[in-house]
Amino acid sequence: MEHLDTLRETLPDVARDIKLNLQTVLQQGPLTPAQMWGVAAASAHASRCLELTRATLADATAAGTDASVLEDAKASAILMAMNNVMYRFRHVIDNEAYSQKPARLRMSRLVQVASNKPDFELFSLAVSSINNCEACVRAHEVSAKDGGISEDQIYDAIRIASVFHATAVALDAR
Repeated sequence: MEHLDTLRETLPDVARDIKLNLQTVLQQGPLTPAQMWGVAAASAHASRCLELTRATLADATAAGTDASVLEDAKASAILMAMNNVMYRFRHVIDNEAYSQKPARLRMSRLVQVASNKPDFELFSLAVSSINNCEACVRAHEVSAKDGGISEDQIYDAIRIASVFHATAVALDAR
């Protein structure tokens, strides 16, 4: 994690907890290495911090993460940027008339994944958590579990997403 470690050292003192969490959050836990790096990459993309995204992708590549995983991570962040706005609106406005209307948004990438569907759902769950879309979080959590992802893996993915999002905020606060 050479690039993330270098980036971590540039975080301001007020982000000491985030520095420590970034150092430990990517240590082996219940996620496979591909899941861990995919969630990290998707979270970095979703946090819209180019510096964090570049460091994450460099370390993921150095760790041997397959390009298809990183492609799916990017695709999930991009697709959820659209979906989370639409479905968060529907949830927040709580007007049945809007919920009955078709979204009419192209989302074929959701079913045409490059790596595997359960991991893509996990990446989308992490991004939807960052984007605070309750409907999407619920839907992707169910799909991930239906695909064989455990609750421990889901929880670890959200832990990574939270630290990566906080890292992006801390980097912007420098």
